Amino acid sequence: MIELTGLTPEETEKLILDLSEPKYRAAQVYAWVQKGRDITEMHNLPRSLRAKLEETACAQAVLIERELVSSLDGTRKFLFRLRDGNCIEGVLMQYEYGYTLCVSTQVGCRMGCRFCASTLDGCVRNLSAGEILGEVVAVQRLLEEKNARIRNVVLMGSGEPFDNYDAVVRFLRLANDERGQNISLRHISLSTCGLVPEMLRFADEGLPVTLSISLHAPNDRIRRQIMPISQRYSVREVLDAAKVYLQKTGRRVIFEYALIRGVNAGCEHAEELAALLRGMQCHVNVIPLNAVPERHLEGVSEAEVTAFLKTLEKNHISATRRREMGDDIEGACGQLRKKTMREEQADANRF
Repeated sequence: MIELTGLTPEETEKLILDLSEPKYRAAQVYAWVQKGRDITEMHNLPRSLRAKLEETACAQAVLIERELVSSLDGTRKFLFRLRDGNCIEGVLMQYEYGYTLCVSTQVGCRMGCRFCASTLDGCVRNLSAGEILGEVVAVQRLLEEKNARIRNVVLMGSGEPFDNYDAVVRFLRLANDERGQNISLRHISLSTCGLVPEMLRFADEGLPVTLSISLHAPNDRIRRQIMPISQRYSVREVLDAAKVYLQKTGRRVIFEYALIRGVNAGCEHAEELAALLRGMQCHVNVIPLNAVPERHLEGVSEAEVTAFLKTLEKNHISATRRREMGDDIEGACGQLRKKTMREEQADANRF
């Protein structure tokens, strides 16, 4: 089945012409798809065209199956169901400047970072560009009643975006299309654990998104304890690739740094990190670890967070504590999906 969310306007037009329908119908179909409507809801299309489309295509590759709303700050966490039965997650956060949606790029993840829930069961499969955009389209439909729009997108859900490179790049171009969601690339952040060849390749794509690098350690010795990818690419190689991206795009690089008790959270680690980043146009997001029970790693106290930040600031490194949102709705990224899978397995075992 063709995923209509994965088609450009030109590709939609070709599909309509292949179905022996008038060219102008393509714009109607495309508009309905971008509004999150299924084929049966495309009321200005003749029944004959809708029947043809239902035989060859699906309008929405992603459905919202479950929604959790934080009682603390209104953050909304979604469980999305894909057409093959797999599940992924997304999170909608509201800030003063508008809505930000965190989307997934894979079902699970194969990077194996020790602090992450998304990678517990490995990577089931990559998402298509239409499925990634489908997350945006599904949530945007919910916001219609508020006359609001998703302003920012962060590719920080389950999956390593650069491990699904081609689909992610296609998604970025689709999301940016002014005839569709029309989301500015400067309002999109892509998070990577540091796949150096893909970082360098991405620097040449001409897509000025914000690159967020999950660093989480000031040296290779510590990084290898918590991030298997560091066995392939050293901290220095990751930083060199980040500098290439900065040079070619002019976009400041963000470094994500989760504070893990007894591993990377001391002031001596902050001093080492500052020395590593000195002179680079960057910003550090300091993140108190959102503990995953299966990982047996602990977060830090408020005093430790403050001390880490003050050490970076003393060394003239731009840094802030990343705001924690939705702490009361299924914990870390990947936890809702895992809980759902367990529930479904338990139900299956009853029969």
